[in-house]
Amino acid sequence: MQSILHTAIEASIKAGEEILKVYSTDFEVISKNDDSPLTKADKNANDVIVSFLKDTEIPIISEENKQAEYKERKDWDTCWIVDPLDGTKEFVKRNGEFTVNIALVKNGTPVLGVIYVPVSKELYFTSEDSKTAMKITLSSEENFNVTELIDTATEIHPKSIDNTIRVVGSRSHLNDETQNFIDNLPGDTKVEIVSKGSSLKFCLIAEGAADVYPRFAPTMEWDTAAGQAICQAAGVQVLDQNTNKPLLYNKENLLNPYFLVTK
Repeated sequence: MQSILHTAIEASIKAGEEILKVYSTDFEVISKNDDSPLTKADKNANDVIVSFLKDTEIPIISEENKQAEYKERKDWDTCWIVDPLDGTKEFVKRNGEFTVNIALVKNGTPVLGVIYVPVSKELYFTSEDSKTAMKITLSSEENFNVTELIDTATEIHPKSIDNTIRVVGSRSHLNDETQNFIDNLPGDTKVEIVSKGSSLKFCLIAEGAADVYPRFAPTMEWDTAAGQAICQAAGVQVLDQNTNKPLLYNKENLLNPYFLVTK
């Protein structure tokens, strides 16, 4: 697992470097079949990540790859789940709130996660034993040493909830399900809405910058796997709202159910 973690961290940082090369240009945006945006940065980052992960000989599920049929995938006890550029809409808006997500999944459960934020150079990751969540900010994407990054990173933890609950959501619009969730919080609870793009929503909970993230809208497995691994390592649950159990991965349908991230 040490070698696998090192590979995932290096892949995420190198992918971030490629993303920023496109970010600084007048890039073209095209629409995929589901109307979500796609840029050259998505493809370039994916190519970099795949070039690193293929040496592990572990199969890869990536948003930008053609997906293997479930009749093949169902026999995978271990796989990578990757979003090379999570938050392409944020990338297009140039607000910096986009990430590289890499997760290792075993028997449907994320056991290792790396989230890299190219603009701020913040790196979130799980320890190799999946028991600790860590964070470090790189001084540079050049000449970094993965061992030093891991050794000097700071452990992150969620915070205890007091009489103010910080809910991750949209400042401008909450869908009906999310509004109902907030309305059903205890009557004396003050609610503060915290907004963030991409998988940074998971990082907010893991590092104690927010308290709960109700996601009652569609997401895909590559949007959440790395964030779930990091949250679980920090002692935070990512619960399927149908089963009240942790989200599972490499399902026949890669669409997630609605979920709740909470301590």
